[in-house]
Amino acid sequence: MSTEITPTPGAPGAPAPEASATPGAPSSSRSRWSRLPVISHLRQSVGLQRGMLISGLVICALVLIAAIFAPLIAPYDYAQLRTPEGAFGAQQSPSAAHIWGTTVGGFDVFSRVIWGARTAVFVIIVAVVMSLFIGVALGLISGYIGGWLDRILVVVADAIYAFPSLLLAIVMTIVISGGQSNVVGGVLAAAISITVVFVPQYFRVVRAETVRLKAEPFVESAQVIGESKFRIITRHVYRNATRNIPLIFTLNSSEAILTLAALGFLGFGIEPTSAAEWGYDLNKALSDVTSGIWWTSVFPGLAIVLTVLGITLVGESMNDLNDPRLRVRRRARGRGRAGAGAQGAAGSSATAPGAAGTSATGSSAATTTKGDLR
Repeated sequence: MSTEITPTPGAPGAPAPEASATPGAPSSSRSRWSRLPVISHLRQSVGLQRGMLISGLVICALVLIAAIFAPLIAPYDYAQLRTPEGAFGAQQSPSAAHIWGTTVGGFDVFSRVIWGARTAVFVIIVAVVMSLFIGVALGLISGYIGGWLDRILVVVADAIYAFPSLLLAIVMTIVISGGQSNVVGGVLAAAISITVVFVPQYFRVVRAETVRLKAEPFVESAQVIGESKFRIITRHVYRNATRNIPLIFTLNSSEAILTLAALGFLGFGIEPTSAAEWGYDLNKALSDVTSGIWWTSVFPGLAIVLTVLGITLVGESMNDLNDPRLRVRRRARGRGRAGAGAQGAAGSSATAPGAAGTSATGSSAATTTKGDLR
């Protein structure tokens, strides 16, 4: 009578468990996430670069949290002047009721700063995203098709780029809003005016890359097999011509914040009854500075500085990590550390067998050790 012995999982000769084939899906999704712009840069960064990138990401995250949860964080509305107990009062110093004091108009400073983060994020999204889509589309078409269309678009882009950005934003704000600062005529007008300023930047970068890629062998091969221009642009040229777009996006976001604040400071921004805006609050706090009332200008100014600093840290860190020389340097440093670790491991492993061999065959171990020392 014969008995069958079932091999134990993990024992020699036992089949591999089926669960070992499933981890492939999470690893593929993890690899896709690791290729995203900010995440890939965070994985590549080391030392001071990683500290700068993380600091910038933390500041940007705080601004986004303030913008999204402004109704929950701010104790009052951005245009609120009173409570059932009475009016706030103008230029009140920081207290338990108003932790950052009140403005000359009687608004709560802390609430205005928190609600101003929502206005800033909204303008960044509208302005930079609109300019990104318009500039990238025009750059791809102009660079690939060429001819008279390319010449006209280049001349128009250079003419817009030659104007001072702030002056052009002021002119566009007046044209779009007609001098009326409300939600649509203020926030949207400022965003569209900033869009007009940023479109030439994306256009020039994408057009230059498209002109270079048009002469590459893979594009010429697609032309030979008869693919349409639209398919070549969208399938082959687009992905390679927009590699630097995330970097330009971060740098333009900080510039959009400064342009919006400048428009508000010069009186072309948003009225306080329509939305909260840091530049407008700084404009109204000018007379308070000479009177020793510091809280009406310090906190909106710090909000502008910290937001621009956070976005700039992210952009500059990405710019450094996009440099191939820094990646080679980091890779060489990693290889040096790996080589040193391998040598240390080899030395320790060579010492351990020598000690074991001493107990078994003392003469051969001693001979090996003398050879190593020489």
